[in-house]
Amino acid sequence: MASSAGNSLLVIERLLRDRDGIWRQIIEERDLKQLTGQMLISSALSLALYGAVLGFSNSALQAAASFVKLPLLFLATLAICLPTLYLFNLVFGAKLSVLQALTLIMVTITVTAVLTLAFAPISLFFLITAQSYAFFKLLNVAILMLTALVGLRFLTAGMRAINEHQEKAALAAAPAPAPVEAPAPAPVPAQAVPNGDGAVAVAAPPAVHQWPVAHPHQRPAPAPRPEGSASMTLLYIWILLFGFVGTQLAWTLRPFFGSPGKDFQLFRSIGGTFYADVFETIGRLVG
Repeated sequence: MASSAGNSLLVIERLLRDRDGIWRQIIEERDLKQLTGQMLISSALSLALYGAVLGFSNSALQAAASFVKLPLLFLATLAICLPTLYLFNLVFGAKLSVLQALTLIMVTITVTAVLTLAFAPISLFFLITAQSYAFFKLLNVAILMLTALVGLRFLTAGMRAINEHQEKAALAAAPAPAPVEAPAPAPVPAQAVPNGDGAVAVAAPPAVHQWPVAHPHQRPAPAPRPEGSASMTLLYIWILLFGFVGTQLAWTLRPFFGSPGKDFQLFRSIGGTFYADVFETIGRLVG
């Protein structure tokens, strides 16, 4: 158990220091189950600890509920959106396996979770000193959005690395074109030129200019592959979908914070939207 926790902590450092090695491991499909398990433990623990900080704005009971609900939010969003990412990439030639797609998204969630946990002392500091629930809520929404953007950059970098690898593999597997040789120049006959003594001199044929010819085994420059750019475009669309699903699911699973002075609630009635609540909170804070 201690060894598993230690490996989960090590995978965090590896994600931040050796991302190229992570992309190679995903491309080669080496020990992906073990890597995904380590990331699952580290991300769930990081999000749970941050969720407890959020819940302390209300009570210890709310902190315990948010300890469970924040990891559940990210993992449930992953479960809802993973099939779409997998099918998108099959349609446009990325050819990811389900395990590769899962590992790639877990990299995103793990980076987001670890960076979020790094902000926990700042969030706790403002919880103790600011004494403003509206400010505390907006601060933590901003923190989650910032860390999610950083995590999604890892997702786009990983997908781009996979696309480049597949393009190189396709180019290496393509047959080389047949060698092209320049035609031999036609011989030019010598010309007899009389001189002043009555003798006949033979003039050398004029030199024929040889235009440079490409090396017979040289391959033409590969044309750009539209599949890679289409795959990245669909990835950006999927990221928007992931964001909308995540925010709506967060609204469904609320409260994470819990208004100070109110009774503990595990869930609230479904109504309104996440975005309307954010704008309403901004209005209360500014007004």
